[in-house]
Formats: sequence, structure tokens, C-alpha cells
Amino acid sequence: MSEVEQVVDAFTVNENEEDTEQYLTFVLGEEEYGVEILRVQEMKAWDNVTNIPNTPHYLCGVLNHRGTIVPIVDLRRRFDMPVMPYTATTVVIVLNVEGVTNRIVGIVVDGVSDTHDVLPDDIRSVPDFGSQIDTQYISGLVPIGDKMMMILNIDYLLSVEAIG
Repeated sequence: MSEVEQVVDAFTVNENEEDTEQYLTFVLGEEEYGVEILRVQEMKAWDNVTNIPNTPHYLCGVLNHRGTIVPIVDLRRRFDMPVMPYTATTVVIVLNVEGVTNRIVGIVVDGVSDTHDVLPDDIRSVPDFGSQIDTQYISGLVPIGDKMMMILNIDYLLSVEAIG
């Protein structure tokens, strides 16, 4: 069983923790990010995509996902991180993005990490870095052990305006 399949099999709703929100966590470099588990439609190993000309550098292309054409965004490139070759742990997370129109978008990440149940009171606000730094794509920070997980606002980060 692949690492991606093991993480998918590990998804269980914790019925004892009704007040918690569940997040899928993934890594980019040394940092851990989270997205609401209810927004995750599927995870799949990296596969070639169809390139679309004249698109932003972080838009890898599109793929056919069960009859739907899905844009694929490389989050390393979207965050202006150094580009790394895709490996066996590289994963595409297919997400439901809400906005003017609801749509499906895939994100390429270095690897899937875990799932975490988070109490809403444990989510910290993003510090104010001034007007020159856009942090609207982060909806909050959560301490996980000795690290911080950044919860992504995928509706902002992957909006038509943001990736178009």
C-alpha cells in the first residue's frame, strides 16, 4: 500500500470530539500546512498534466479528474519557494474551492503528513506583517508539538482571481 493510500485510509472522523475541526496536513519544504478535511476530494500521486500556454508560472496545467478538467497549482511555485523535482512522495490534493462559482482545483505538495483534530480556540490569528506582505491566504496558525501548522484559506489562495 502506498504512502498516499495509507494516509487516505487513516481518515476517520473523531466522533468523541464534536467541537473539533479536522485538517489534512501536508509539507512544503520544512513547513507544515493544513486544509479543512471536508474540502479534500481526493489525493493522488503526481501524474503528468496537460500544459496550458500563457498561464502563470505556478499553474502546472490541467488533468482530467473523473470527467472534470481540473487546474493544477504547484504550491511551491505559488509561494515563490525553490522548485524541487517531483518524487515518489509528491502528491496532488484535489480540493473543493468555494467562491463566485464552486470549482475543483488540485495542488501539488511535497508530501502528505497527517490529519489533526483542532479545537477552534487553539487557532491563533496571523500576525500583522504590515501592508507589504499578503497573508490573507493563511486563515490561522495552530501549534502542533514544537511546530506551527499554517491553515490555508484555499478559497482566497485558489480563487479565479488569484490563479488567473
